[in-house]
Amino acid sequence: MEKTRPDREQRPSGQVEFRDISKSYQGVMAADCINLKIGAGEFVSLLGPSGSGKTTLLMLLAGFIEPTAGQIFVDGKRLDQVPPNRRNQGIVFQSYALFPNMTVRENVAFPLKARGVPEGTARELIAIALKRVRMVGFENRYPSQLSGGQQQRIALARAIVFDPPLILMDESLSALDRKLRQEMRVEIKDLHSELGKTIIYVTHDQEEALTMSDRVVVLQAGRIAQIGHPLEVYEDPCNAYVAGFVGDANFIDGVVQGDDGNSVDIAVLDGVVRACTPARWTAGQRVRVLVRPEAVQIEPHRPGGGQECGRGSALAGVVSQIAFLGDAHQYHIEAGGQSLMAKVARSRKGQHFSSGDKVEISFHSEDLRVFALDA
Repeated sequence: MEKTRPDREQRPSGQVEFRDISKSYQGVMAADCINLKIGAGEFVSLLGPSGSGKTTLLMLLAGFIEPTAGQIFVDGKRLDQVPPNRRNQGIVFQSYALFPNMTVRENVAFPLKARGVPEGTARELIAIALKRVRMVGFENRYPSQLSGGQQQRIALARAIVFDPPLILMDESLSALDRKLRQEMRVEIKDLHSELGKTIIYVTHDQEEALTMSDRVVVLQAGRIAQIGHPLEVYEDPCNAYVAGFVGDANFIDGVVQGDDGNSVDIAVLDGVVRACTPARWTAGQRVRVLVRPEAVQIEPHRPGGGQECGRGSALAGVVSQIAFLGDAHQYHIEAGGQSLMAKVARSRKGQHFSSGDKVEISFHSEDLRVFALDA
């Protein structure tokens, strides 16, 4: 009797769950009681600085290290006791880990050979994978004959050739130059849309995480600081740590003057700012105000300026430094003894300022975020 091909619903879907996962090294917690669920087909980035635990989580999922406590499940089945070679995951390493003595075809064929895939079927799968990563025609080249971007594509082809439900990527673009990184982000996201695989991507690069992910998991000292859609994490960070790590940020320390239930007035530097916030604050409470550089507006100084204004909040300052970024100007402004950064989109008709200009910097109340000073 002829065997029927299993329905998509019967195939592994790539759902992942970390349940109370911890990993310690000589008493130091690299992962501290992590609970995280990742849906089938999601692109999730683990974002954080060195030592935050992001690579530890990926290595635990890959099976290269064992947890100190907790369990890992994929598609409802416990995985942390399964050997790495039986976990059916595609992995793209930071160094690509291509075999230098093998051709492109042989590198891509490696996981198929390890799984005993017949040669004829393997040839078809290799051709499909190389077409997907735009590397047809390079089959007989060796890694040393490829550029960094081409090696990255071959590593991707090897990770997807055996059709795994789950793809793990560890700082996979960090060795590439900026322009090539931007191109590869688009290609990886397109590949994710085409294949529908679950991708877990480890990075310290906030731009990578924000541009490619369905959700971002921000890690701090082995714990999850915040999980959310990239826009949510950027615009509504849960604390000052997340705000400072995800995107450029200005922080201004101040003291609450009053809270009317919808907004709070805060004495900062040489003026007062008003922030719209759902949280309640107490007069005299010390807080830290976040304003993103692109939310800072600059105007020429007006006599009597530097006070609260109707459309938002304004402070007097002096331009101390200017950087041209191509599509924008970045101004550093000294205000009340503190340097603040403003990013203003380039415009031929727009106002430009020079070093030493007296200005007023303003921001709308809705663009400010307020944290307790110890957050």
